[in-house]
Amino acid sequence: MEAAVRLNEITQVYVTERGASLAIEEINLSLEPGEFVGLVGPSGCGKTTLLSIIAGLIRPTSGTVQIFGETVESPSGKVGYMLQQDYLFPWRTIYQNVLVGLELTGQLTKANREYALHLLNELGLADTKDQYPSQLSGGMRQRVALVRTLVTEPDILLLDEPFSALDYQTKLELEDLLSATLKARGKTALLVTHDISEAVAMSDRVLVMGRNPGILRKEIIIPEPIRHETPFKAREAAEFHPIFNQIWRELETQERKSGVNDANR
Repeated sequence: MEAAVRLNEITQVYVTERGASLAIEEINLSLEPGEFVGLVGPSGCGKTTLLSIIAGLIRPTSGTVQIFGETVESPSGKVGYMLQQDYLFPWRTIYQNVLVGLELTGQLTKANREYALHLLNELGLADTKDQYPSQLSGGMRQRVALVRTLVTEPDILLLDEPFSALDYQTKLELEDLLSATLKARGKTALLVTHDISEAVAMSDRVLVMGRNPGILRKEIIIPEPIRHETPFKAREAAEFHPIFNQIWRELETQERKSGVNDANR
């Protein structure tokens, strides 16, 4: 089976007036169709840079990205990108905001308009379609952002800390909603998060990045008993805390090494 996403020797160097900095180095990674992968690591390790490269927003300094076997050279309709901020236009209604992606890609057909209404209804937003973003809570706005991402029917979703600005209860509710929605549609997803419990509860496997430069240091396969539960219930599984602690120790070790290296410079 062709990988949904394949990264081959991805390296990114940023050049400024002060010199060059190596952001990520020789990243090799494959995501299978329908797989949900969590990506954790310390701040500044290049997680968002990696998402931007997969999305075609940044051309890597070296290496290639392939989406279902096709080399990525620019943004693709096969990839949807959901960010921490919802970036809804305040002057547009919820329904009009959901249609933005379709408008930009020239897909604003009657069938797609109806599909947008279907998604709004499915995610509990049918009564909000004529309201404006300022009238909704943060959790509802993120639901709208998810509908806006899904309505263009991308095969792959890149999720950059989509719930980090929400209160804990809302965050847990949206984790379950997102997980169920993507599984029902067979979507492939890569989630960047600082929340270890979120990564473990939602993912099929978790990748741990290190920094200076950003590299993949560890891969943890999530046990079946966790993967078969909703994210909320997964936290109650006996296997959950050992996996959480394993990732915690890995990140803690990296932080100590990074502190020593910084002190020695």
